[in-house]
Amino acid sequence: MNKGQLVDAIASSAGLTKVQSERALSAFIDTVSESLAKGENVALIGFGTYSVAKRSARNGKNPRTGATIKIAARKVPKFAPGKGLKDLVNGVKKAAPAKKAAPAKKAAPAKKK
Repeated sequence: MNKGQLVDAIASSAGLTKVQSERALSAFIDTVSESLAKGENVALIGFGTYSVAKRSARNGKNPRTGATIKIAARKVPKFAPGKGLKDLVNGVKKAAPAKKAAPAKKAAPAKKK
């Protein structure tokens, strides 16, 4: 599933327009990214936890030349799936059927004076 397909799935299951779904997904991604950049964890009970891990500096090898190179220390984002997600993926638990929400209401046209 790519981002466009995810937006479509969110729109149909939540009863939102595709534009609203795109904004919601973008807001989620931005919020999680900003929290991780601050060094905070984001825990979604039953789904999983996003966190930041530290990798220490180490020596590596250039695969082409075999020369030893230094790899700098860095921080990397991690995701640890929660029990609910693990159970769903392993078939221990069935996915809840997607509820079809009522279609999003369009704003009433502005009245002319």
